[in-house]
Amino acid sequence: MQHASGTFHVSGMDESPYQELAGGGKLTRASGDQTYEGDIVGRGAVQWLMSYRGDGTAHFVGIWRLTGSIDGRSGSFVVESTGEFDGKASSGTWSVLDGLAEGDLQGLRGSGSFRAPGGADATYDLDYQIG
Repeated sequence: MQHASGTFHVSGMDESPYQELAGGGKLTRASGDQTYEGDIVGRGAVQWLMSYRGDGTAHFVGIWRLTGSIDGRSGSFVVESTGEFDGKASSGTWSVLDGLAEGDLQGLRGSGSFRAPGGADATYDLDYQIG
């Protein structure tokens, strides 16, 4: 296994509710674009489904597609993620989905985590192997 780490910046985030829940909760869909720096260099796009509790905390699931390079290999790959928002910061895990990597990244497998302490900037870690 190899290890990748770095930062990403979320831009163009668009979120809208699709169902209101009792007690002030809601279900939302969100999408955003990302720019990656560090061991992964490139751009990403994500679609989130979020379930907010009445206290403003949330659980979320997402599918991300990243296009760029890892360790000098160019291509794209798709990850699924789950996480929690505590009202101030988000954190979660992500796993590379088998069979969806393209280019020099075909055969990419791995998993990791991300942390967004508030705002549009986040850090990531990914343990991975190619082939």
